[in-house]
Amino acid sequence: MPLNDNREPVTSTSVTKAFRRVTEIINHRRLLTWTTKGGMAIVDQGLITGSNFVLSILLARWLSREEYGAFALGFAVFLLVATLYQALLLEPMSVFGGADYYPKIRTYFSTLLRIHLIATILIIAAIGGSSQILHLMSRGDGLPGALTGVALCAPCVLLLWLARRVFYLRLSANFAVIGASVYCLLLITGLFLAHARGLLSSFSAFALTGLSALLSSMVLLLWLKSKLRGSDSALEFRAVWSRHWKYGRWALLSAAAMWIPANTFYPLVGSFSGVASAGELKALLNFFNPIFQVYSALSLLLLPYASRRQSQGAEPGSLSWKITLLCITGTVCYWLIVILFQRQAFAILYGGRYREVAPLLPVVALGSVFDNAFFGPAIVLRAMESPKSVFAALLVAAVLSVAVGVPATWAFGVKGAVWTQSLSAVMAFGAAGLLLRRRLAALASLPLQDDSSLLPAQ
Repeated sequence: MPLNDNREPVTSTSVTKAFRRVTEIINHRRLLTWTTKGGMAIVDQGLITGSNFVLSILLARWLSREEYGAFALGFAVFLLVATLYQALLLEPMSVFGGADYYPKIRTYFSTLLRIHLIATILIIAAIGGSSQILHLMSRGDGLPGALTGVALCAPCVLLLWLARRVFYLRLSANFAVIGASVYCLLLITGLFLAHARGLLSSFSAFALTGLSALLSSMVLLLWLKSKLRGSDSALEFRAVWSRHWKYGRWALLSAAAMWIPANTFYPLVGSFSGVASAGELKALLNFFNPIFQVYSALSLLLLPYASRRQSQGAEPGSLSWKITLLCITGTVCYWLIVILFQRQAFAILYGGRYREVAPLLPVVALGSVFDNAFFGPAIVLRAMESPKSVFAALLVAAVLSVAVGVPATWAFGVKGAVWTQSLSAVMAFGAAGLLLRRRLAALASLPLQDDSSLLPAQ
């Protein structure tokens, strides 16, 4: 006796509908996963950079203009060291650690710790020596103390960055948030204690930052030692360093070119208009940092992901446009709020100080939009192992900063510096987009014999 079967007969239409439904579920889960990971990355980066932002704001309120100017100059030196370190260790780590060295992540990280130790010795010798020279020259503006603090602070902060980067290689920032929380708590607590005891200065600010970073690094390193898994096969130190240098030599030039438009105006303004003017520029650019750091956090996830997708032969062009659109949209929304409430912001953050530079906020906003949009083409170019293209784009901005920025800063002070920074950001983004377009056109013209033919030569 036949059974009654009221089910719909299987047809090509029903199969197509089912396939679309499965695809929608998969895409929804991927979106949820990336939203969670991106959210944790923003929380992690937000705790670190938020702490540093609070540090800069409170120092602007509590220190004299000259002492805060010395802090701004010392911070510019720290950023120079950090960008060089980023180029030779962290950026190649995101590219190679997310692909080739991923199965050997434990031994790879151990090798990078040895490189970090060498970098620590060089940093202390170079910056510490410079601070002593300035001390012997009887500089009384606080700069020698600030540089001494940078010499102690920089290796500790960079160690924290290195440890946190391992979690991003594994596309998870969950535990990195714990380390960031420890850093935030220690730094803010130490800052208020130093102020209450009358010990706050540019030197003590950097020393507190370094100590907080060191203790937070210990928390992350202890976790990595017990939990990090991977092949125990040894990696030759020279081979790892050689590969980092081969990639990082272009990234190193890119880092130097990036530092010039972003930070060279602190010493320029300080030289032409006095150390206190460097503090004014720092107070203005403090508004730039929060939204920039949000996209910096996302880039820590996007670079290893884009690198892995590129190694699988995926099309990178659409990813670049999506990142660019994301960066522009968020940045514009942020600056609309800041500019609308700029009077209240200066009153709350600085207690009414530095209001004379408030009219320059829209100019800073213009540069910020294009600085963040630069993440789109830059991430894809780096994932394609073409850091020389990123360097070429940043070189345009650096040349403009020197050629136009020096006379503009001499003639107009902080106003000339801010306008030059914004124009250099526009030029860098335009150059990066053009170079990416040419790179993709060159790849498209290659014969599609196999997947390896799609991979760019290093």
